[in-house]
Amino acid sequence: MALLGAVIALFAYTRIMVKPSVAVSKDSSTVEVQNARAYLTALQTQEGQIDFTYAAEQTVHAVVHVHTKTLMGSSDNPIMEWFYGDRNSKPREANGYGSGVIISGDGYIITNNHVVENAESLDVTLNDKRTFTAKVIGRDPGSDIALIKIKADNLPYIKYGDSEQLRLGEWVLAVGNPFNLTSTVTAGIVSAKGRSLGLNEGAYSIESFIQTDAALNMGNSGGALVNTKGLLVGITSAIISPSGAYAGNSFAIPVTIVKKVVNDLKEYGQVQRALMGVNIQDLESDDAEKYNLSELKGVLVTRVLDGGSAKEAGLKANDVIVKFDGNSVNTVSELQEQVGKHRPGDKGTITYFRNGKEGTIPIVLKNQAGNTSIVTADMTENDQIFGARLEALGSEEKSSMNIDYGVKVAEVNEGKFRDLGMARGYIILSVNGKKVKTPSDIRQYTDNGKSLKSIEGIQRDGTEFNYTWGK
Repeated sequence: MALLGAVIALFAYTRIMVKPSVAVSKDSSTVEVQNARAYLTALQTQEGQIDFTYAAEQTVHAVVHVHTKTLMGSSDNPIMEWFYGDRNSKPREANGYGSGVIISGDGYIITNNHVVENAESLDVTLNDKRTFTAKVIGRDPGSDIALIKIKADNLPYIKYGDSEQLRLGEWVLAVGNPFNLTSTVTAGIVSAKGRSLGLNEGAYSIESFIQTDAALNMGNSGGALVNTKGLLVGITSAIISPSGAYAGNSFAIPVTIVKKVVNDLKEYGQVQRALMGVNIQDLESDDAEKYNLSELKGVLVTRVLDGGSAKEAGLKANDVIVKFDGNSVNTVSELQEQVGKHRPGDKGTITYFRNGKEGTIPIVLKNQAGNTSIVTADMTENDQIFGARLEALGSEEKSSMNIDYGVKVAEVNEGKFRDLGMARGYIILSVNGKKVKTPSDIRQYTDNGKSLKSIEGIQRDGTEFNYTWGK
């Protein structure tokens, strides 16, 4: 019996332990090599066995270092000039840095608008240490995306992925140049989608950030967020931190927005932003009962603007939008992302609830001028005065502030109004001593922006402001 038991044990050991070991280690047999590869692949798909080397190798050479030079304003401090001479009053050069992502072999590079917006000159250094002078093709403060280009060919580049297919908990890699350290790769998971932080400028800004816990620091701005296949799913843009360094939350612009903005800048030099013509807000906890909803999902329409796409489509205030083009939307940022993929003139569908009943209507999206034409840079510049874009006040806004005239500041860029500290939401009541009711009044009373002697109005907190120059 003892001898029989030993034979059985030896046979079992040979079948269970020895044969797989030989099959994995030998290379002479084609069948055994294939078995070995299958065994290793199975290991990689097990929980906790994730390999980032492929994605890193596919992307690290297509992420560049962006170096900017900016002239800072001169100093008017007489004490500094007394001690140090007039050299202190001359413009000073400031250096900045960030990251960029090569998206085509002929030198087109995506970065953040805030990396390049004030730059006097741009240099781009590739991962192989070559340096090129870059030019700005176009910028969009509303999405914080900029497109730049260098003169080079046969460059490595990253292909677009699909950020809408990202799932919470999915692994992603951030590739960039933090603290001037080139070619840095960090990893994390998708923590959330559709985040809005209120960072981007302009009345038509779009924010629908991908939140991750991949480590980002100063210099990562404009870098790549890629999935484990090495495909671009976002452009790294911001962090939330009390110290200014990585603190566990980082944010990237989804590639669905990036791709649309880049194509517009490349083709037109200006973003073709499609608008629905509504004011919207996220639903609150008691809105399900208030608006007769079976579940708390969707985006509430608070106002439908005259002449806008939504008005013509038949949308009304207090409608709750739940889908755009068949894609579910539960937050303002998610709806903005879906609309932001389109250009003026594009057609879509809106699914909404009104008085507890669901409906779907077609819509033709318009531009900020209220038509479906292509917007050019000249049109945008002509729409602004003193660096700001202005809008007439609606009847509800006049009533809420107890005024019967005024013009609203919708967007502030470089110019006189920004220098005065004015911001989006300010109300201008008069310029050069004359009441204003429309943006054209301001042009008329300032000689088309050539003369501004006084301006008064209401700040966002409800307090009044008044600036006067000369007599």
